[in-house]
Amino acid sequence: MWKRNETVRPPGSEGAAGHEDGSGSPPIPARRAAGESERLIAGDGARIGESVVIKGEVSGNEDLIIEGQVEGTIALREHVLTIGPKGGIKAQVFARSVIVAGKVTGDITATDTVNIQEHGTVDGDITAPRVAIGEGAHFRGSIDMQPSTAAKLGPPAKTGGKPARALAQAVRR
Repeated sequence: MWKRNETVRPPGSEGAAGHEDGSGSPPIPARRAAGESERLIAGDGARIGESVVIKGEVSGNEDLIIEGQVEGTIALREHVLTIGPKGGIKAQVFARSVIVAGKVTGDITATDTVNIQEHGTVDGDITAPRVAIGEGAHFRGSIDMQPSTAAKLGPPAKTGGKPARALAQAVRR
């Protein structure tokens, strides 16, 4: 079995000092060299392909990259959600971090960061301690950057007939 952090080298590709660039220093694994958003778009995590359409609730315990279409709710409480350049979602989003290179219609709640990249589009409200909007990105909505209980709660729980707002107020007390 191979290890994720090791750089794969074809036989005979090593340089004069025993490393592929000939510098004498070990190569930096791609995972450390690239920023989080570049790494996730490049391929780490589960992936929903371009031709896939999902309607309903998506949840998981790993990072997720969406290149297809999702409608409903996405809950990745401790993980990163990436909407790739060809991805489009109409959903309520709850994640640790959200990277938008495609299109999001709906509210985003993140416990860490929301990053709307150069060609990304968000139509909805954002709740996160840190928000970055790239030059050329489109954003329409409001931003709440205060650390809040709502960001830590995740998706609304089934309230047994009680309005979700009343339940949220009860949790805050």
